[in-house]
Amino acid sequence: MNKVILKGRLARDPEMRYTTTGKAIASFTLAVNGYGKDSKAEFIPCVAWEGTAQIIGDNCIKGSEVLVEGRLQVRSYDKNGEKRYVTEVIVTTFEFCGSKADHTKKDVGGFGGEPVPTDDIPF
Repeated sequence: MNKVILKGRLARDPEMRYTTTGKAIASFTLAVNGYGKDSKAEFIPCVAWEGTAQIIGDNCIKGSEVLVEGRLQVRSYDKNGEKRYVTEVIVTTFEFCGSKADHTKKDVGGFGGEPVPTDDIPF
């Protein structure tokens, strides 16, 4: 049986991509705390597809707390003649955790920064 259940926070905003046939793919890293006083966070790469990917991409941001369920996948590819391996969780279902504010895309206004007070505009 290959089943993974993780609860953690997104380490960064999900990266949305689309296949040539239009299927949505959301890639994100989940920061999961360990147990015990000397434990450290583990950063687990996760991938969600289609409807699940779209919901995650539309509603989650860095710091969002989620519970994911899926399966572990190990794949390989060649880069410059060297074989590389990737281990990731393929998300099948997920649940929002924490407060609603944790999952709200923030409108920072302007060109990606804080709104400028009108007194600071020179014209």
